[in-house]
Amino acid sequence: MKKIGILGSTGSIGTQTLEIVRSHREEIQVTALAAGSNAALMERQIREYRPQAVALWSEEACRDLRDRVRDLDVKILTGMDGLLEIAAMEEMDALVTAVVGMIGVRPTLTAIEHGKDILLANKETLVTAGHLLMPLAREKQVAILPVDSEHSAIFQSLNGEKKSQVRKILLTASGGPFRGRKRGELEGMRAEDALQHPNWSMGRKITIDSATLVNKGLEVMEAKWLFDVELPQIQVVVQPQSIIHSMVEYVDGSIIAQLGLPDMKLPIQYALFYPERRPMEAPSVDFYELARITFEKPDTETFRGLALAYEAMRAGGSMPTVYNAANEKAVSLFLDHKISFLQIAEIIETCMERHSVIGNPHVDQILETEQWTYELIDGLRL
Repeated sequence: MKKIGILGSTGSIGTQTLEIVRSHREEIQVTALAAGSNAALMERQIREYRPQAVALWSEEACRDLRDRVRDLDVKILTGMDGLLEIAAMEEMDALVTAVVGMIGVRPTLTAIEHGKDILLANKETLVTAGHLLMPLAREKQVAILPVDSEHSAIFQSLNGEKKSQVRKILLTASGGPFRGRKRGELEGMRAEDALQHPNWSMGRKITIDSATLVNKGLEVMEAKWLFDVELPQIQVVVQPQSIIHSMVEYVDGSIIAQLGLPDMKLPIQYALFYPERRPMEAPSVDFYELARITFEKPDTETFRGLALAYEAMRAGGSMPTVYNAANEKAVSLFLDHKISFLQIAEIIETCMERHSVIGNPHVDQILETEQWTYELIDGLRL
């Protein structure tokens, strides 16, 4: 039986992972759960899945949870210390990292140090610390299995092929809720407008990232580390129907793609049971009904977030951390109605322009760069 922990168990990926576990209790056991501050949902998860340990980031929520589950034998932890203790648990084979943001960096590295396979849904960890994570995973002989639909598609399209024969990775994007619009049309867009994704059901932050194409920029950075390719080998293609989840082109011109309806449970389940596949109760693509699949070039003039991601990755070192941290802060300000939609990319660009790159930063320097970025934004006149 596979024993797993889940960081971010009350979020979109975490709850869908637990739904899959519910259907495969004879094969998967939940050893540990961690989340932010949702004590009520965590209580329900504890009572159903009976983990040995759980962690909440909020101390207040942790106190609430202790009161809620005082009748159960479960260890309750808090903060970063709690995440690190869970990441190092001996009674765990794999860790699903589904937290949002750079909070996932230290626990992911800790889990790898302790020989745990990583089911990666926290793209920020690779964006900011890929130069640390991938060599460590190779040293510890740990598998990094992508949970993002696009990276899972690439992973599947590479199966059985030699990576030396890859010409190009074609990373698909839906285009988000504002696809086709120009800058003038985006001036007055509110958070409520940006949260209306046409195809995917995701968390608030990731949905905004999809609207700015920053999410695709983060995925470009993640793909470079995951699949050990050069930046020019990664091409973003807008595929509005979200049926082709990504493709790999080989040196002979052949292109292998992974297709399916937009459902995150598919890549989650694939990662949980890799290298085996399990039946899944879900509708299939009806190609007669679909009728056509279309492609477009991303508009990087209007949606500057994607172009800035390539610039950050070319600069390397600590610059991807600045890109990511600036976006996290800017998205939070946008969701709080404190800045406009277009200011998200403007803030990212300003932070990148003012940053002096640190080559090959260690974890403390990565976290210091994140804090530097936050403080810079706090001092801007917005």
